[in-house]
Amino acid sequence: MVQKSFTLYPLGGLGEIGMNCMLYQTERSLVMVDCGLMFPEDYHFGVDVVIPCFDFVLRNKKMLNGIVLTHGHEDHIGALPWLLQNVDVPVYGSEFTLGLVESKLREHDLDRWADLRPVRPYDRLLLGDFRFNFFPVCHSIIEGFGLGIETPVGRVVHTGDFKIDRNPLGGHATDLAAFRKFSDDGVRLMLSDSTNVGNEGFALTEREIKVSLREIFNTAKGRILVSLFSSHIQRIQEIFDLADAEGRKVAVSGKSLHRNIELARDLGHLKVPKGTFIELDALDEYGDSQLVLLVTGSQGEPLAALSRIAMGEHRQLSVRPDDLFILSSRFIPGNVKAINRVINNLYRLGAEVLYEKMHGIHASGHAHAGELTLMLQTVRPEYFIPVHGEYRHLVKHRRLAVDSGVEDGKSMVVENGQPVTFFEDGAIELPPRIAAEKILVDGKGVGDVGQTVLKERQLLAGEGMVIVVLVVDEASGEISMGPDIMSKGFVFEQQYMHLLDDAKCIVLDVHENIAPGDTTKLKERIRSALRRFFRKVLGRDPVVVPLVISI
Repeated sequence: MVQKSFTLYPLGGLGEIGMNCMLYQTERSLVMVDCGLMFPEDYHFGVDVVIPCFDFVLRNKKMLNGIVLTHGHEDHIGALPWLLQNVDVPVYGSEFTLGLVESKLREHDLDRWADLRPVRPYDRLLLGDFRFNFFPVCHSIIEGFGLGIETPVGRVVHTGDFKIDRNPLGGHATDLAAFRKFSDDGVRLMLSDSTNVGNEGFALTEREIKVSLREIFNTAKGRILVSLFSSHIQRIQEIFDLADAEGRKVAVSGKSLHRNIELARDLGHLKVPKGTFIELDALDEYGDSQLVLLVTGSQGEPLAALSRIAMGEHRQLSVRPDDLFILSSRFIPGNVKAINRVINNLYRLGAEVLYEKMHGIHASGHAHAGELTLMLQTVRPEYFIPVHGEYRHLVKHRRLAVDSGVEDGKSMVVENGQPVTFFEDGAIELPPRIAAEKILVDGKGVGDVGQTVLKERQLLAGEGMVIVVLVVDEASGEISMGPDIMSKGFVFEQQYMHLLDDAKCIVLDVHENIAPGDTTKLKERIRSALRRFFRKVLGRDPVVVPLVISI
């Protein structure tokens, strides 16, 4: 008799911040938890987003019982459009999470076909061989869940992204009592958010953030412009409450903020004091000391409202004397340069800017080491696998678990693509790895941009390109037109015209020494000769593209 088991397949989120995606599989069932994307790095020239490799899912899509979402951040829901083009399964999440998903699917014309099924706190959902329990958690987005999963071989706790707010505002709390009750019968495995494991103690609470913001609102002389994550409804509520208390009106610039505010109001999660919300067109009806502006672009996105204000390119907003800008969000590592550029431009225009490193105006939504320890002590798992973090975060979290009572050999660092199977008799094994490489999305192309293309784009960005156009007579081999040489991203043609003229002479010399009709050899000789020439005279190595046309 084959003993019962289940296997964990991490497709993303282990060894990186973003692209969170985990599979739970038995012999007959398959369930996905989260389906996130990751935003490209600087070296991903032209790439729009990065998504997990879904090859394993597509091979087993007949087994797929559903997709369970812990919350609505892009790194947990952003890859759904690319998966749901190929699989037809129900997607489960909170109402707010599914509202964000529906908006995202609408952009891809998939919202009409998607099967979105809302769940509520403490619901118990049967999906194949698994039963999912949904526990409220506090995070930087409303209606997030931690998961208690009943499997054929024991219980699993998947915390999702969470923090433990010791003094929560508006009921946004992590229900440790629910986690404890679920864990009373023993937890075989726990997977937990590792993002802030390197920070000691507890994260700032939202109540502390609101106190800091109130002091700023009390002393601000002019307009207050706040940029934050558009999904942070709790922080947006604080801004509306403080504005109302100070007799200020609130206007919004940015599609994502408008969309999320409308969604949160419709679901009853955002209470806007009467008469506080105004349109941008009505700003001139009020003095600067009567206004608060919520604007998108906290991560320095070039087309967002904040960046356009900083560049003096916003159609309705420009920096005024006594303007105070508040960046109430963390600096995501890959965006630091862009954010600093925006801050510097705002100062250049005469504004004052407050941000997290200098003021207590943002509280992370991810648990610090003290909170992670408390969760470990609450759940008391037999096995522990850290998730949601770079490799260093996973290693530190594994050590923290051992210090919190998990046996050394049962606290494991696992990377994307490495399955882990848990058996009924208590044993585990590591099956062969599956494909879990990052898939690059560029426009409508999915996966067609690989390392070779990236290397070419990097070369083009670093050295530029020279295009040689030459028209030759097919019969005689004589030049009918050209050579014409164009430079793109290499040299300014007017300033270096003498060098381009020399390059034309080199092309003519090469042509004279190639047999008529051998265009392949002619192209190769032109390419190598010009690269040698430009390296010698300029110390540069552009991409040389010879276009030889026979007529």
